Amino acid sequence: MGPLASPLQQWRFLLHLLLFTTVALDDFASFARAGLPGTWELLVADAGISSMHTAVTRFNTVVLLDRTNIGPSRLRLPRGHCRLDPRDAALKRDCYAHSAVLDLATNRIRPLTILTDTWCSSGQFLPDGSLLQTGGDLDGFRKIRRFVPCGPGGHCDWVELDHAELSEGRWYGTNQILPDGSVIVVGGRAANTVEYYPPREGGAVFFPFLADAGDRQMDNLYPYVHLLPDGHLFVFANDRAVSFDYKLARVVRQYPPLEGGPRNYPSAGSSAMLALEGSYDTAVIVVCGGAPYGAFIERNTDSPARGSCGRIVATAAKPSWELENMPFGRIMGDMVMLPTGEVLIVNGAQAGTQGFELASDPCLFPVLYRPNQPAGLRFMTLNPSTIPRLYHSTANLLPDGRVLIAGSNPHYFYKFNAEFPTELRIEAFSPEYLSSDRANIRPALDEIPATVRYREAFDVHVSVELPVVGIVEVNLNSAPFATHSFSQGQRLVKLAVTSAVPAGEGRYRIGCTAPPNRAVAPPGYYMAFAVNQGVPSVARWVQLIA
Repeated sequence: MGPLASPLQQWRFLLHLLLFTTVALDDFASFARAGLPGTWELLVADAGISSMHTAVTRFNTVVLLDRTNIGPSRLRLPRGHCRLDPRDAALKRDCYAHSAVLDLATNRIRPLTILTDTWCSSGQFLPDGSLLQTGGDLDGFRKIRRFVPCGPGGHCDWVELDHAELSEGRWYGTNQILPDGSVIVVGGRAANTVEYYPPREGGAVFFPFLADAGDRQMDNLYPYVHLLPDGHLFVFANDRAVSFDYKLARVVRQYPPLEGGPRNYPSAGSSAMLALEGSYDTAVIVVCGGAPYGAFIERNTDSPARGSCGRIVATAAKPSWELENMPFGRIMGDMVMLPTGEVLIVNGAQAGTQGFELASDPCLFPVLYRPNQPAGLRFMTLNPSTIPRLYHSTANLLPDGRVLIAGSNPHYFYKFNAEFPTELRIEAFSPEYLSSDRANIRPALDEIPATVRYREAFDVHVSVELPVVGIVEVNLNSAPFATHSFSQGQRLVKLAVTSAVPAGEGRYRIGCTAPPNRAVAPPGYYMAFAVNQGVPSVARWVQLIA
């Protein structure tokens, strides 16, 4: 168009340019979805509740849990099961469910009854497979609950314990199972202590590290807690970490600070411990993302999220942080340990901070972290979702290798007429290892003992369509309690295995050795996966016992 074009010609040119750009962007988005690894599927169009806390049980069901003082959900309780609470500011007579169980075989939802407030609480599976749930707000502040899971046809429900309660109220605390099968409960708002379930004499024990890690906007809530193979706890809060000897209630090592500002609630990073393998004496911790300090205080929804990750060998003689950058800045991302040892980073936003209506610019693209690749090549961008998952979203590994994505309610109550509405849909993301072109190398885990003792040698049998080339791994994934961008109790242990021995008609026998002790793998139920050339089987549940 020449410089002497009329205003009408200029207007038409700009209109055509805008239309072309819009079409080009739409085409690019479609191309991105078609060309990037992984696939999405909608499992449940309306779960009735938005899951703030999520856990997968050994019966292949999923516990979904919100908070009680949120007003009506879209899932009603059975007749005669209404909750009466004169202190509830939203509903004195509440006939709506705030917890539910999802049957993965049918994708059906069954309402559960929760009586006390579970807002920003914590949880962990016990060795017997029951789900321990602790704390919350208001009448749930010191409450201890248990859910004993049952098969899809059962009627199991929450039980609120009357004979035991927390020594100190816990809101935004973290649970971690210990080698002896007990659970440590770490921190919480204005709770710079630790305590245990079953309760121990003396109650809560002061943990000065948590107090020292707090700042004007807290940043020490939902601390990242990982059980190291030496039996100590790696505890990260704000921008620092320690190794904590919980038996002696003292810090035995201080790690150097991690650059990049605060990483814990409300600054919204995430963390995972990489797979334990080999001699099991090395533990590598990764901490990713977060919001700049001050974003929460200023309620700044546009503050760009940090894209840096810190990686540290927590068991090294002289540990130091290695910094690397994700493809996207991200807050409120969930880090899910896949059966292969890779980490899926999903959900969250690229700006703002944790808290109600404090984030913007959803990060729709998952990222795969490949820890064995060279630095600079570890991140792979995956196929994006179309559903924003912001505050109060969760992600959990399923026994079939998919990842369940649930939740997202950035509002104080349920709100559906908003830019980022309360999300009741449940999705599943299938990593590239589940693509159809890898089906002929996907193993089937045909036989494995239902219970295994420490150091026990045992055989598993797998079948594969194509001949096995190389080692078939047998890996144990725990079932964590996912909430607020951290999966409490998440763990992947790679077993020592022998080469696969042909057993006829595409079947193979693999010799395995169970973990050496309870610090490497605490007692309880694990998803056991066979992994062939980076492709996992459907898991079988195995109970690890002393």
